[in-house]
Amino acid sequence: MHELIAQFGTGLLGRMALADSAGSDPGLGAQLGGLFLGAVPTIVLFIVLVVAYQLLVQGPLTATLKERYARSQGAIGEAAKAIARAESRALEYAEQLRLARVEVGKLRDGRIQKWNAERDAALEEARKAAQARVAQAKTEVEAEARQARQSIEASASDLAGRVVRAVLPQAAGGTR
Repeated sequence: MHELIAQFGTGLLGRMALADSAGSDPGLGAQLGGLFLGAVPTIVLFIVLVVAYQLLVQGPLTATLKERYARSQGAIGEAAKAIARAESRALEYAEQLRLARVEVGKLRDGRIQKWNAERDAALEEARKAAQARVAQAKTEVEAEARQARQSIEASASDLAGRVVRAVLPQAAGGTR
């Protein structure tokens, strides 16, 4: 390989020398040829280095980055699916909570109605008991009033006689 580069450099140097011999300084062409000949291995080494970099570093790095991107996109997709599942579960839980609240409300309303019915029954029983006591008291008062009338009627004639005796002798001028 080195020989090939040397032959290429010599051929190029010869052409440059011919071009320089036409009227310019022969030392300048030789200097340029020497510089080019010294630069050819560097250029070849640079090209080999670039190809090696592409094969050894850039290719695996690109493949790793593509794999990493695919994994991260997969992870993002999984995360989105997990978020969607969590949101659907949250909606299910909210619906179950709403149904439970409705059920509790129905139970509470049932208990309130039961307590109201018990209270109404107790009030009705107390009302009936009070009415019975009022009726009994009324009957007792009427019985006492009858007895009082009878005793007043029985004693009325006696009292009338006493009043007449007390009033008449005084009116006739008598003494008592």
